[in-house]
Amino acid sequence: MKNKIYTTIAILSFCGSAFMTSCDDLLDTKSPSSLENSVIFSDPDLAEGAIKGIYTYYGEQNYRARYLPWYGMNTDIEWYNSSEKGDDKAHLVTFNALPNNTQMNIAESKEPWSNIYNGIEKANLAIQGLKASADLTNSKLKQLYGEALTLRAMAYVDLINAWGDVPSRFEPVTTPTIYMARTDKYQIYKQLIKDLQEAENLVAWPNESTITQTAERINKAFVKGLLARVCLQASGYSLTANGTSEKSNDPELDKSVLYPIALQACKDVMDQEGVYVALKDKFEDIFQDICRDVISAGSESLWEIPYANAPSARGRMVYTFGLKHNTTDDMTDVAQGGQAGPTPFFFFDYSVKDKRRDISCIPYKWDKGVQGVNSLNTWYFGKLRYEWMERKASGNDDGINKQYMRYADIVLMRAELENELNGAAAAAPYLKQIRQRAFDQADWSTEVDQYVSNVSGDKTAMFNAIVDERAFEFCGEFIRRADLIRWNLLKVKLDEAKEKMYRLRTLAGEYADLSGRLFYKNVDYKWTRGGTTRTIVGGGLELFGLNHGELAENVPTGFTEYTDSKGAATLWIKEDNLKDDKIETIYVQNPDKFMYWPIFQYNLDANILLENYSWYGN
Repeated sequence: MKNKIYTTIAILSFCGSAFMTSCDDLLDTKSPSSLENSVIFSDPDLAEGAIKGIYTYYGEQNYRARYLPWYGMNTDIEWYNSSEKGDDKAHLVTFNALPNNTQMNIAESKEPWSNIYNGIEKANLAIQGLKASADLTNSKLKQLYGEALTLRAMAYVDLINAWGDVPSRFEPVTTPTIYMARTDKYQIYKQLIKDLQEAENLVAWPNESTITQTAERINKAFVKGLLARVCLQASGYSLTANGTSEKSNDPELDKSVLYPIALQACKDVMDQEGVYVALKDKFEDIFQDICRDVISAGSESLWEIPYANAPSARGRMVYTFGLKHNTTDDMTDVAQGGQAGPTPFFFFDYSVKDKRRDISCIPYKWDKGVQGVNSLNTWYFGKLRYEWMERKASGNDDGINKQYMRYADIVLMRAELENELNGAAAAAPYLKQIRQRAFDQADWSTEVDQYVSNVSGDKTAMFNAIVDERAFEFCGEFIRRADLIRWNLLKVKLDEAKEKMYRLRTLAGEYADLSGRLFYKNVDYKWTRGGTTRTIVGGGLELFGLNHGELAENVPTGFTEYTDSKGAATLWIKEDNLKDDKIETIYVQNPDKFMYWPIFQYNLDANILLENYSWYGN
């Protein structure tokens, strides 16, 4: 069973009210007495309870059901499948949210902003207590201190990614600091980088200690990866208070300073490949492991948000992002999944030989225990699936962890950094490493060696290849928006996505070798749970017509053509199946100016010093 950190909250009473407050009571929290601090933070076991208390905000509804489902869409490769509805859910992802958004402007601190700050307050109290009372030569206390620094940094990354400039709190709340104005995000980044540089020297490698035996606890590989990610964001573009996307003019945040730090962090992790970290041999296994609650450290998954699966499940990853089940069936008691999916063209951007494609982009759904073809405008992610779970989901919360960072991210960040600092040829081995897993070895000469060789002589070509590779590798993992922002490519790529969808529906340009017709054949589907393999006779689908060059005159025997609601054969790729309003609502407001959510009215009303950027109003 997974080590569910936040379910231990019931036994953390020894930590005092400082670690047991709700979001509502944050500003009423009383710091533990100096005696309590010295007792708690000098004892490794008691201190660990305090650190586990920091994790609890991830399990609150306002994070697992409001932040995670809505942050990260829409991008060029991922979108909300109901963006065209124009309601407040859609507004959160179409760059059209207002301070009174009904999904986020919720009283009684049930929104994510104050919940994340509650996690920061717990981290601040723990950091203060450990600094004052812990023997930081003790390996466990040292680990816990590094863990607290990292958890606080992650909370700030969440805040900055969603809201941009936010109040900076690196000490516990006191009466004079109850109300704080927004702080320039770049100043916060500087502190996060210092904290992570300290933390990387405190925590153990995966499996190096008993604490780091699972991917649910902070370890050195993850901290170094997070440091690299923060350095890339801090030195990249983002929206500023003047309404334009710019890089910081602070010399400490220049890429000439931060890129070498990030590159060294990536090198440090990659030097441990085969010892403390590894790429999975099969791409699919990464996600089957997540669905099967495999949390062992030392492989691809560097850190996961730890969600409970028993006695009461938490986390809505499959519910939100899983392959759609229209009805309950033998695989799930919940008719959910599929709230988001890949943009309709993205499947066709993959090489037909890329093994990641059919895991990432799914053109069918489950209905009454049988797979059925979707319309062109609705695709689903296939990385999370009810049918891969070892448990039968019975409620909205499915207990599947959120995978926060994979080792593949380290490899591709290194490729990007090497390209910038040392040239395209230096980046080539790391781009190759990721593509080798994506293709059968028989295809390496063209899909890996030749592909990488074609971009290895030019820095811009290599950069563009890395931008593409991160899309192919991480589709459905929702790190794309932050990447596009730091590259200053958010609107550029969203506009490209719109243009591709218009070309796709008319079979123009790169889609001219598709026929627009789709054929299917029912096949047996096998799935395994609890060591028992089951077969759904005729429950699966085999498709023809989705690969470039698959034309109707070459359709194999036994396939049936896709039909409309009246049973007449019809084109699957056509304008009626991908209408203008669907395409155009990939964004509503200018994404370069509305890349962040506004601070919602409830939070504005609670803090007299908070203001939205001028273009949102207050």
